Amino acid sequence: MGDRPILHEYAASGNCYKVRLTAALLDCPIERREYDIVQGETRTPDFLANVNANGRIPVLQVGDRFLPESNAACFWLADGTHLVPYDRFERADMLHWMFFEQYNHEPNVATLRFWMKWIGADNLSDAQRTQLPLKQAAGVAALKLMNEHLAAREWLAGQDLSLADIALYAYTHVAEEGGLFALSDYPAVQRWIARVEAEPGYVRMG
Repeated sequence: MGDRPILHEYAASGNCYKVRLTAALLDCPIERREYDIVQGETRTPDFLANVNANGRIPVLQVGDRFLPESNAACFWLADGTHLVPYDRFERADMLHWMFFEQYNHEPNVATLRFWMKWIGADNLSDAQRTQLPLKQAAGVAALKLMNEHLAAREWLAGQDLSLADIALYAYTHVAEEGGLFALSDYPAVQRWIARVEAEPGYVRMG
């Protein structure tokens, strides 16, 4: 791949972890640059002008080009590897689960983890308090759907581990950190988590 890609990240973020995990499973060395999102380090004029005008991470830097959005960064790393199914339908199904992760799973499971662990229940705004039960219900629905799908198969898309599994593993395996989801309610998901963690090259989130 030439020079090492550079990951602009916040290590505690599941979206950033997806990219690190993809690189690790592919034995692809990357450099890491840490930003503190709580302190607003991705909102500085320098970051907005030179890394991502949207003010968000992760961003994968490839030479002098910058690729925002976690799933896009994962795909750049994995394109042409065993983490992207060769079969046309299975490849599209992988994308289906990656879209599901960003639209149905991450806005609920990940957001509540951030609210409860970093902001704190006592510090939530009135709007956040109103949204909390709705997001919890939507997160439960996402985990339930995953559990039903995984009850009869080992991986989310295709016959092997793919980017679909990596994308959804990132925030699923830490879903309990917000105190609002219990993974014991989803035994098929728990078995799937164990399979991901048994993969050669696996690295933990920390």
